[in-house]
Amino acid sequence: MKFRRSERLVDMTNYLLEHPGELVSLTFFSERYQSAKSSISEDLTIIKETFEQRGIGSLTTIPGAAGGVKYMVSIKEEDAATFIDELCETIASPERLLPGGYLYMTDILGDPQTVNKVGRIIAARYAKANVSVIMTMATKGISLAYAVANYLNVPVVIVRRNNKVTEGSTVSINYVSGSSKRIQTMVLSKRSLVEGSNVLIVDDFMKAGGTMKGMVSLLEEFKATVAGIAVLVESEHNEERLIEDYISLIRLSEVDERDKKINVSRGNYFLNS
Repeated sequence: MKFRRSERLVDMTNYLLEHPGELVSLTFFSERYQSAKSSISEDLTIIKETFEQRGIGSLTTIPGAAGGVKYMVSIKEEDAATFIDELCETIASPERLLPGGYLYMTDILGDPQTVNKVGRIIAARYAKANVSVIMTMATKGISLAYAVANYLNVPVVIVRRNNKVTEGSTVSINYVSGSSKRIQTMVLSKRSLVEGSNVLIVDDFMKAGGTMKGMVSLLEEFKATVAGIAVLVESEHNEERLIEDYISLIRLSEVDERDKKINVSRGNYFLNS
């Protein structure tokens, strides 16, 4: 069955969006649509221009017999800024205050559209970092980790605080919590991470950075590389951060239970761009 150009454009666009970071040969598309490679190249030019104009992403063409085209996710800075500002307003609602100065975030992390947008913003920053795995800590950061992984087309590994029979043999380390200064344990299955992986650490919240530093130490046991560290919300901390190189979308600077006041602002995402 031979496709019309309009049909090819729709299907090619959908295929590229579903396979980010994957090198797709022109031969694959040519056989898929029973069309000449010259026609496929013209179609890809149209898609490339549209992606760039709309801030959807970029198409990289690699020449040669083993070449092809690769889609990389991106987002316009103004679109990311607008979304982050709106999310700041949502988080600043006094109704989110919980006893002890904690914030209710479950609805945000459970909303597919919100998590998907956060995932895209983070993934856009690391689209060219050759990330091979996303790592997160159980449990609240899992949905966010999968959202980022979807845009980078890589697997997710989940670090836990105790052993599970279903994980098989594990590697465990002790680390010091940055906020409570307590010694805690984190565990990762030996089968979940290949030695030498390039890992992006993603989580929903960071205070002093003790958990993040623990995950970095855990990666050293696997001889893995840290591609980056990204969090949705970072909390202002009086003491020194245990990590320095990270990006955050939102910064929580004050929580006043008595006056029911929450001060939030943009994180360092744009400062580190």
